[in-house]
Amino acid sequence: MRSEREMLELILGVAAADERVRGVTMEGSRNNPCAPRDMFQDYDVSFHVTELQPFLDQPEWVDVFGERIIMQMPEAMSMFPPELGGRFSYLMLFTDGNRIDLILAPLGENGPFPPEDRLVKVLLDKDGLFPQTAPPTDRDYWVKRPETGFFTDCCNEFWWVSTYVAKGLWRKELLYAQEHLNRFLRPMLLTMLDWQVGLQNGFSVSTGKHGKYLEKHLPRERWEELLSTYAAGSYPAVWEALFAATRLFRRTAREAAAQLGSHYPEEEDRRVSAYLEHVRQLPEDAASIY
Repeated sequence: MRSEREMLELILGVAAADERVRGVTMEGSRNNPCAPRDMFQDYDVSFHVTELQPFLDQPEWVDVFGERIIMQMPEAMSMFPPELGGRFSYLMLFTDGNRIDLILAPLGENGPFPPEDRLVKVLLDKDGLFPQTAPPTDRDYWVKRPETGFFTDCCNEFWWVSTYVAKGLWRKELLYAQEHLNRFLRPMLLTMLDWQVGLQNGFSVSTGKHGKYLEKHLPRERWEELLSTYAAGSYPAVWEALFAATRLFRRTAREAAAQLGSHYPEEEDRRVSAYLEHVRQLPEDAASIY
């Protein structure tokens, strides 16, 4: 596997030799002093270029970075709508295990890169276009104290969506139930856990993308409770996961409410919890719920 030094020398060598590339910045976890270092960290790199089309007209130009296992170019795909504005990206996994996520960013009126991104590091600046930046920090990704109303909305969404999971389970619509458990209910649970971690750390830590660092911030017991909310592929397993999620949410939200000075909706919790249990006990041929 090529070392970090070798990869950066290659990236900067390609950029230095191409007059169309006027600057190189690196973003992401390699600049984050709080992120663990391992062999799977990407090189999130932007080439700031005078023009984009010549690169797109010669797609093989990226072969210079090495032999690839696979590459994806999201902005050239039909299935996924472009998300980078006028920029273009090459996501490349190489046979030696390294990965480069390379963005071509045309130089324009908005400057060479978003000034609000505090994990940007300037690697090459041919024309003095890049402003002086402070040392990289993940401060922008720290858990944020919920604004007024967010706590109430989070609780309401959690308990509302839980009824969809129950409905899907009674109807024997396993995929529907799993989708609502994982796609809609779980984010509310993870958000509440994030707030609790934030409260315990003065809102000065990040739990990472999709909560990937939550394990190191949660007590072992609570982490195991969270794992129990991930269901296997059966109706009983999803029922158990749903009720595990409600128990964990209730406990976490009550604690967070006390520290935030917010109100936990006990009556809403009681009514919905009773409804969920009632639906679980309903016979499959029930004509009505009540």
